[in-house]
Amino acid sequence: MKDDNGRNTILFVVITVIFLVAYQFLVLGPQAEQRKAALQARAESTATGPARPAGEVGSAAPAAAKVIEDRAQALATDAATGQTSARVRIRTPALQGTLSLVGGRIDDLFLTQYRETLDADSPPVELFRPQGMRHAYQALFGWSGPNVAGGVPGPSTVWRLTRGGELTPTTPITLTWDNGAGLRFTRVVSVDDRFVFTVQDTVANFGATPITLRPWGRVERLGVPATLGKNQIIHEGAIGAFGEDGRHTSRQLKYGDWRKKPVEEKESVGGWLGITDQYWLAALIPEQDQRVETAFRVREGQAFNTYSATMLGMDRTVAPGRQITHTQRLFAGAKRNEILADYEKSLGVPRLIYAIDWGFLFFLTRPLFLTLDFLYGLLGNVGMAILGLTVLVKLLLFPLANKAYESLSKMRNLQPKMEEIKKKHSADAQKQQQELMALYQREKINPLAGCIPIVIQIPVFYALYKVLTVTIEMRHAPFFGWIQDLSARDPSNIWNLFGLIPWDPSSAPLIGGLLGSDATGGITLGLGVLAIFYGFTMWLQQAMNPPMPDPVQRQIFAFLPIVFTFIMAPFAAGLLIYWAWNNVLSILQQYVIMHRFKAENPIDQFIDRYIRKTAA
Repeated sequence: MKDDNGRNTILFVVITVIFLVAYQFLVLGPQAEQRKAALQARAESTATGPARPAGEVGSAAPAAAKVIEDRAQALATDAATGQTSARVRIRTPALQGTLSLVGGRIDDLFLTQYRETLDADSPPVELFRPQGMRHAYQALFGWSGPNVAGGVPGPSTVWRLTRGGELTPTTPITLTWDNGAGLRFTRVVSVDDRFVFTVQDTVANFGATPITLRPWGRVERLGVPATLGKNQIIHEGAIGAFGEDGRHTSRQLKYGDWRKKPVEEKESVGGWLGITDQYWLAALIPEQDQRVETAFRVREGQAFNTYSATMLGMDRTVAPGRQITHTQRLFAGAKRNEILADYEKSLGVPRLIYAIDWGFLFFLTRPLFLTLDFLYGLLGNVGMAILGLTVLVKLLLFPLANKAYESLSKMRNLQPKMEEIKKKHSADAQKQQQELMALYQREKINPLAGCIPIVIQIPVFYALYKVLTVTIEMRHAPFFGWIQDLSARDPSNIWNLFGLIPWDPSSAPLIGGLLGSDATGGITLGLGVLAIFYGFTMWLQQAMNPPMPDPVQRQIFAFLPIVFTFIMAPFAAGLLIYWAWNNVLSILQQYVIMHRFKAENPIDQFIDRYIRKTAA
C-alpha cells in the first residue's frame, strides 16, 4: 500500500543520512587520508630539488643521503656537519634528552610522563630526534647578518659549554662562541619543570664598528610523521597565532596543504608558531612585545622534504663596546589544556590553548571537555566522567525529550485508529494523509518530535568524538576491566568469545583483516562487547517507538541496529559508552512515559511473557 506518512519518511531520512555522513567523515575519510599520506611519504622518499629556498635563515647543511638507524651513532656525530657532537644532558620531571653543542640544537627529547603504548615496558614518547635519522625533528636558534666579519652562530657552530653540566629546572647552562673578529655570543639555556625552554642570547661587540644582526629560531622536521593520516579530524602540521595590538588569529596548515604552498610568511607582534602532532607540540614563542617575521616553509631534499616553522626578529644594532640581549622560548611537550592555559596567563601567549585542535565546533567541544575534566576530578575515572556527562546532557534535553516521548507514546496508542484511517482511505493517499494530520492535531501530537532529540545529539556526539581524539587527557585513559584506553576501540572480539579463547582473530588466513578488532577504520566483522551492547540498546529503543506503517520502512528500520553495530564498532570505546548509556537513559525515560500513558512496550511484554510466566 502506498504510504505518504511525513513523520516516517523524515525520521528515516534524518537518521540514515546523519549516520552515513558521520561514518563517511569519521571512518572512511581517515582511511582515504591514510592512503594519501602513504603516497605522500613515498613521493617524498624520491623527491629531489633545491636544498635551500630563498629567504631561509640558518639553513642546515643538506641531510645525509644515508639514513642513520642507530640513535647512539646519530647522537655522537652530527649528520649535517660530520662533526663530533658533544652533548649536554636535559633532565626535568617531564623531559629527558640531550642538547647538542653543534648548533646548540635541542634535537634529542623524550616526554617521560607519557608512553608510546599501554605496555608496562613501553618506551617514553619521543618528541625530537637527531639529524640524520629518519623523521629527524629539532629546534635551532641563531643569528643572521650580512657581511659580518667572522660570521654569526648558526646550525653548524660548535658552542663551548662554559657553565653548568646538566640542564635542569634549577641548573641552566651557558654556551659561548667567539667569532674571532670582535663579536662574542653567550647563550643561556634554561628549562622549567614542564615544557618550556628559555633561550637568552647576548651579543657583545668588542670591535670598532657597529654590527647589525637579526635573531632567529626554527623548528624543523624531516618528512611527515609516520602516524599521519590515521584520523581525518586531527590537525597535524603547521600551527600558530599571529597579529598585533592584542588581537591574534590562529593559523593551521595541514601537511598536504603545506606542501602545496611551500612558503607562507606573516608579520606579527608576539604570538607563536610551530609544528603540531595529535598530542604534542613544538612551538617558538617570542617576547610578546616584539615584532617578528614568521614563515612556514617546505624545503625539498634528496630523500625527504623538510618542514620548518621559522621566526626572524627585527634588526638589532650592537654599538662598539656595547652588548644586546634577546630572549625567545620553545614549547616542547604535551598539549595539556591546563598547562597551555597557564602559559597563556603567565607568559602572555595568545591563543595557546588553541594548539589543541578543538575543531569548528570549538564553542561546544571545549566546554564539553572542561565539563568532562571537572567530572573526572570528582569521580577519578574518565569512563565514569563520560557516564556523568551523558546524564548532564540528558538532563539538559529532558524537557524536549519528554515532549518527544509523549508524542511517541500517544502515537503508539493511536495505532488502531491510524490503521482504520488507512483502510478506510486505502485508495486515496491524499485523503488518508489529511485524516492522519487531523488526528494528530486533535490529539496534540507532533509527528516529527521523535526526530528532534536524535538530531540534537549529533553535535554532542561529534564534539565528544573530537574530545576523545585530540585531548591528551583522554589518551590511554582506562575505564574498568578490559577497557584500558577510552580513546581506542574496544579490544574485545566476538570471534574469540571476548578473550575466553586464546586466539587472535586477526591472524586468520585471508579474512583476518575482517575478523580483527584492531582495525584503524572501516566496517569489520570483529565486534566487541560495547558495540554489541550498543546495537542491543538501539534495537530496544527502536522497538519502543510506534511501528512503521509501511512494511518496507519497517524492514529497513529493523535492519538498522545491525548495520550500525558494525559501523560503530571501530569507534573509540568512550564514544560507544556514551552512546549506549545515552540509549539506556532514553529507554528508561521513554518507559516511564509509556507507563504513564498506558502504552504497550516491549519491556513489559517481555516481563509478562517470560519472567511472570516462569514465576507462575
